[in-house]
Amino acid sequence: MKMNKYFSFLIFSLSLFIAFLALLEYTSMGEYEEDILYLLNEHIIMVVTSSSFAIIFGIFFGVLLSRPILSKQAENIMQLFNMSVTIPTLAILALSMSFLGIGFLPAVVGLFIATLLPIIKNTFVGINAVSPSIIEAAHGMGMNSFQILLKVEIPNALYVIFAGIKTAVAINIGTAPLVFLIGGGGLGELIFSGIDLDIMPMLLAGAITTGMTAIFADKLVSVLSTIFISRGVSPTED
Repeated sequence: MKMNKYFSFLIFSLSLFIAFLALLEYTSMGEYEEDILYLLNEHIIMVVTSSSFAIIFGIFFGVLLSRPILSKQAENIMQLFNMSVTIPTLAILALSMSFLGIGFLPAVVGLFIATLLPIIKNTFVGINAVSPSIIEAAHGMGMNSFQILLKVEIPNALYVIFAGIKTAVAINIGTAPLVFLIGGGGLGELIFSGIDLDIMPMLLAGAITTGMTAIFADKLVSVLSTIFISRGVSPTED
């Protein structure tokens, strides 16, 4: 089953790459080939950096909130995180720029904040959804709380956690073009320049490349989930 998924992902990746090359070769996107490749590199670096920090801190805070010592305050704290969704992304980026200036650092911090919630929420929900009987059985085997967390709770919550990571990465890639407005670079430079100059091919070059990057990232996270999630835990496995 896993080998079929890896093979399907390989075929999909090659197809997407060929489609991208065809667009550069046979459409007006080819006029911006050098810009696309340079800005795509910037885009990917920002997304990977901010997503990596969001995954690390998101899982950490989600696990922390799931601990019994914070059980009474956890729901209130989660409500505070949920309220952050109501803050417009541009406002988050503007605040980041206000404190950190312009460039790569405020862009990464803004994207980090904008994509943190789905990972925290899914980690918290996933761990709390682990059956108490499984935890009791682990206690009966002599495991301590830390061992239960690492060997029972997190492995059983990984499917839900990866769903949050997939959502967060999609949000991150889709939000990343906005960081051009605070000097972060990336594919947003083509999109917003195309809008300002009323050059549709330039706009489409940025938008289509962003969309293809998001599709590839979604498939990549799905494949990575099959590596880390145990077969008996994933509802998609036979």
